[in-house]
Amino acid sequence: MSHEQSEQERIESRAQLLPEEVAAGSEDPEAQADAILTESDIREDTDVAEDTTLEHRTSDQTVTPSEPPD
Repeated sequence: MSHEQSEQERIESRAQLLPEEVAAGSEDPEAQADAILTESDIREDTDVAEDTTLEHRTSDQTVTPSEPPD
C-alpha cells in the first residue's frame, strides 16, 4: 500500500467512535471498525464496465453543505 493507509491504520482510525456510537456503546470498537471496513470494501464495485471510471471521493468532495457545520 503506497500512499494508502495500512489495514491496521484504517481500523484504528475507524475505531474512534462517532458521537452516535459512543451514545449507543461499543464493547469492542476495533472489532466493530474491522467489520464496518470489511463490509465497505465488499461493497466497492471494482468490476465495472470498461468505459466506466471508478472514483474514490470523500463526502466533503461530493456534497455541498447547505449550511455551516455546528
